[in-house]
Amino acid sequence: QVQLVESGGGLVQAGGSLRLSCAASGRTFSSYAMAWFRQAPGKEREFVAGITHRGLRTYYADSVKGRFTISRDNAKNTVYLQMNTMKPEDTAVYYCAQDGSRWRSIVVRAAGEYDSWGQGTQVTVSS
Repeated sequence: QVQLVESGGGLVQAGGSLRLSCAASGRTFSSYAMAWFRQAPGKEREFVAGITHRGLRTYYADSVKGRFTISRDNAKNTVYLQMNTMKPEDTAVYYCAQDGSRWRSIVVRAAGEYDSWGQGTQVTVSS
């Protein structure tokens, strides 16, 4: 059974930075693409960033491109999201997710393609 545990959320002022971490267990971490999604109150869950299983390719939502960076350490079974120059509209619960298919050479943005999810971590950006 896969377990994903996020950490690193909190309150930050606009323009500030946070780093989220997601520790995975339960199956071979290095075989699966990973992604971060977020959900703001009253809105649907949206794709934020993704990284292929070996870390060779990364993908970002237009709204975070140039400000957020996704990375992974397969030796530590952990994926990260570095968030810089944060904006109030980044306020949301952030979830990490693991692709339901192994060794995909791309990152898919549809939430339905991910079969394992963390519990979420709250990120609040004050103006």
